[in-house]
Amino acid sequence: MYYDDQMKNRVKRIEGQLRGILKMMEENKDCKEVITQLSASRTAIDRTIGVIVSSNLVECVQKATEKGDGSAEELVKEAVNLLVKSR
Repeated sequence: MYYDDQMKNRVKRIEGQLRGILKMMEENKDCKEVITQLSASRTAIDRTIGVIVSSNLVECVQKATEKGDGSAEELVKEAVNLLVKSR
């Protein structure tokens, strides 16, 4: 699978968020602030997973269609399973 710059930038932003959370912990910031940032990071990770799975699904369905392979339904099931496992 090809991971475009947008996907990579999402992960870099998450990395920055996590570094910021660590800094907040080292500075003994309020629990509510830390939890808020952790929650935001989790949401960003969940969205990134969705983008990657959906992009992969589109790519796989296009390839299957080009080959005349009738496995599109199976590919959709696999993508749904990936999303379910990520939760």
